[in-house]
Amino acid sequence: MKLNEIADKPGARKTRMRIGRGIGSGKGKTGGRGGKGQTARAGVAIKGFEGGQMPLHRRLPKRGFNNIFALDFNEVNLGRIQAAVDKGALAPGTLVNVESLVNAGVLRRSRDGVRLLGGGELTAKLQFEVHGASKSAVAAVEKIGGSVKILGQKPQKDTGESAS
Repeated sequence: MKLNEIADKPGARKTRMRIGRGIGSGKGKTGGRGGKGQTARAGVAIKGFEGGQMPLHRRLPKRGFNNIFALDFNEVNLGRIQAAVDKGALAPGTLVNVESLVNAGVLRRSRDGVRLLGGGELTAKLQFEVHGASKSAVAAVEKIGGSVKILGQKPQKDTGESAS
């Protein structure tokens, strides 16, 4: 096979319809745009317009908000970490943090940190340094002799008492 012999299967590429080329073509006169007026012209911008009536997207109430301070964590189940240990990407007894998980191929990139979840089963004894962990994940890791260190400060609740 040569490069100049490579071709698509017959019928894979469809030739474009040439519009506005006479009544006999089937796409003549108005060229598939219907009648006259604004929609027959280029640059039509009336998607949400309802003839002067208040459009639906403005009649409905606004709802919710986007928290700009929310952290985007990578969520990793214990089963995925055990699979990496079985594969040899993570050594048992080592420190597991964001960098080691990225190097092992468990995570593609580190976002704002890692949150450890209790899905799956962990049999290797590991030390974790993560930004968050579920209660079930912490219990499963400590049950087999590992440890979980939570990084970062949790926000302290204000009791309303002043230190005066």
